[in-house]
This record gives sequence, C-alpha cells and structure tokens, in this order.
Amino acid sequence: MIFAAGFGTRMGALTAQRPKPLIEVAGRPLIDHALDWADDAGLGRVVVNTHYLGDQIADHLRGRDVAISHEPAILETGGGLRQALPLLGDGPVMTLNPDTLWAGPNPLTLLRAAWDPARMDALLLCLEPVSTRGRSGPGDFTLSSDGLLTRGGPVVYGGAHILKPEGLHGIAEDAFSLNVLWNRMIAAGRLHGLVYPGAWCDVGRPEGIALAEEMLADV
Repeated sequence: MIFAAGFGTRMGALTAQRPKPLIEVAGRPLIDHALDWADDAGLGRVVVNTHYLGDQIADHLRGRDVAISHEPAILETGGGLRQALPLLGDGPVMTLNPDTLWAGPNPLTLLRAAWDPARMDALLLCLEPVSTRGRSGPGDFTLSSDGLLTRGGPVVYGGAHILKPEGLHGIAEDAFSLNVLWNRMIAAGRLHGLVYPGAWCDVGRPEGIALAEEMLADV
C-alpha cells in the first residue's frame, strides 16, 4: 500500500496544481521511486490510495499493474488502509510513504525478512537520527533491546512498515491515523521496530528535494 492521498501542504506552491507523489526527485516522480522498491521486492499486489488531484496519479499509473483506492474524502492513513483492504487481500500488509527516499537495501525486503507474526502485530522500519536528512524536531519512539517500540525518544519512523490489518476493524471512526492502532499495539507489547542500515530523506518540504538528490548521488 502506497499512501498518495494527501494534500502535500508542506510543499507550498509545488503542490498547487499537482499532487506531491508526482513531484520529481532525481528526474523521476516520488511515487515511481516507491514503486521501484515494491517491484524489486517482488510484491504481487500493489495498491495506491488517492484523493487530492487523484486523476493525475491515476493517469500516471495507467497501464501499470497497480490498483487504485480512491477516497472521496481524506481518511488518513488508518482509514485509507482499511478502505483498501479488499484490494490488498488477506494477510499482513506492507505500507510505504512515497515522500521518503531510502539509500541502501530495499526497505520492504528488510521488513519481510524480519517479520515474526508470533511476536509482532506490526514492525516499523526506523532510523537513528544521524541517518536522516530533511527532518527536524524530536524523534518518535524508543526502541528496546528486544525490539519493542514505545512512544517518545530519539528513534525516527521512516514511513515503511508491515502489520496485521485485523485491528483496523475495531476502530469506530471513518478517518483515523495508524497511530491509533499502533498505540493499542504498544499497550499490548506487540509493536516492534527495525533499524534501517542505510540513509533516508524526508521529502515533505521543498528543501527536501535537493537533500534527497544529494543523498542518492552519494550512493
């Protein structure tokens, strides 16, 4: 599942007439970089959710083996993922934010290799602050020695994870963040993290474009 429904307001004028996933970095739209990871990981089914200027994304994806889950209203990450479940099929689901770029091993391949459903309800790919670019502010989580995540601390969530989607059905709201589900997993001791061994860049703001291109050129 690639999240592509947002308004991209932090990009300012760059998203006035095009959706953020179609902004180019290193000569290619952000969503194409995300699809490269999915293709390289050999995933058999890929879904992209859309809302803001979704027709442009649909046109860009025409002819590719990608399903589109269009949202008439913004459902946020949790609601958007729940709406897309009939297209995704049964079993664990991977999600990827297209406005983050990775320099190193395939993030989806790493998640799949480390996934242990006996211990985990979700596994988030995270980074130490020194490995991030384009991001300001505090971290998101603390990662314990046994791989459990708790709120607060220096570790940064990178925008890629794998989860069991069943818990989405127990949330009453139509629009909600995945943070709601993650908090329940934290309380149950079932939210785990994995540290990414490469570099990562947040491309949520205009200045992130040059930072990401510099990072990719260093690979």
